[in-house]
Amino acid sequence: MYKVCKFGGSSLSTAEEWKKVKDIVESDEDRHIVVVSAIGKADKKDDKVTDLLYLIYQHHKYHVDFTPLLEAVIDKYLTIKKELGLNIDIESEFDEIKERILDNDISEDELVSRGEYFSAKMMAEYLSFDFVDSKELINFDYNGKIVEPETLECIERAVSVHEYMVVPGFYGSYPNYRICLFSRGGSDVTGSYMAKGAEADLYENFTDVSGFYMADPRIVDNPRHIAQVSYDELRVLSYMGASVLHEETILPLIDVEIPIRVLNTNCPDEEGTWVKKKARGRKHLVTGISGKKGYLALSFVREKKADKLAALLDVLNVFKEYHVPVENIPTSIDAFCVIVEKNLIEEKYYDIIADLKTIPGITRIDEDEDLALVAVVGGNMVRKTNAPSEVLSVFGDNDINIKLIDQGIDEYSIVLGVSNSNFDKSIRVLYEKFAHEKVAEVR
Repeated sequence: MYKVCKFGGSSLSTAEEWKKVKDIVESDEDRHIVVVSAIGKADKKDDKVTDLLYLIYQHHKYHVDFTPLLEAVIDKYLTIKKELGLNIDIESEFDEIKERILDNDISEDELVSRGEYFSAKMMAEYLSFDFVDSKELINFDYNGKIVEPETLECIERAVSVHEYMVVPGFYGSYPNYRICLFSRGGSDVTGSYMAKGAEADLYENFTDVSGFYMADPRIVDNPRHIAQVSYDELRVLSYMGASVLHEETILPLIDVEIPIRVLNTNCPDEEGTWVKKKARGRKHLVTGISGKKGYLALSFVREKKADKLAALLDVLNVFKEYHVPVENIPTSIDAFCVIVEKNLIEEKYYDIIADLKTIPGITRIDEDEDLALVAVVGGNMVRKTNAPSEVLSVFGDNDINIKLIDQGIDEYSIVLGVSNSNFDKSIRVLYEKFAHEKVAEVR
């Protein structure tokens, strides 16, 4: 069996965590490729290396002294290097980085990528594996999209040369060889492409929790563990706030059906969660409940005679121009609504609104800044004809006003909009209702 395994930032936060990683990798000779993130938080008061690197770039950009932040990053790596007895010379590389920052000779993406880069170089020495830089493997086009054929070819070539290797996550390179980052959490996606390119039998993703749970443990006490989840269910749950895996993780693996197993670095022998194309044999009606707060709903009322499709396209093109992703588009006969994450629109808000007001046929734009989205996900919901009504009745029975309802045509997910103040309550009452509800007939 050929395995690719990825370790997140929490699994690299201290030298003790690195020792656990080594024990896990060396316990199974089938673990040929190790993908690593940057050093994460050692405790709640600590800072992630990635966050510090972003701050360093911004400090220098606005002529604020970045030296203390850079020293904090260097100290994290040198402390682990010393405690593990490594010989790698990262000091001189950090000196070079500092000079490049001062000379304005390093991009934000490249600076931020150094977190994963140094983790991988040190881990390669620690495991006695080969270090292979992601910029040699993961190919982006100039729009920041993965060029899959070239990427897979590069990975296949690396696998033919390196029996065991460590690869930094989170980044690749443009055609001009400059560094390009994934979105945050993108090391998970690096692992997926490595698994596909290597034609692996299994992709193991190690983090600080033992897989997925039916609801967020910070909201629901001791939620039910999920033993299996399908690719489609995982994508919705991750996109809607279940942060164990990046929502794009499954995309490279769908057509080749490589399974993912989410495991706990601190308890590697626990069951974890299997992610497969089809999660079979489950009897629970609902697989998981997730969601996020902080959405903005912009409602557009159009003239009765205005072309509805043209108005909608004009509105969406404005969001496309400003690179703001749209979460949902509820529609009615004379109006439609566009829902976006508030934090993604704040810096561009006034420009976007000004452009939207120039669109022909739009008579009014209303705003709702108090919106959270909750997703109820379960492949077995299609097996029960009244599943949607059961979901809605939970809100009515608990005096929770529903602002939005969206059920996918595949019937395995229902997204509901509520006030931010009702978000936690919504998760809890849904969990209480569906934690143990089962269907008589399963596929």
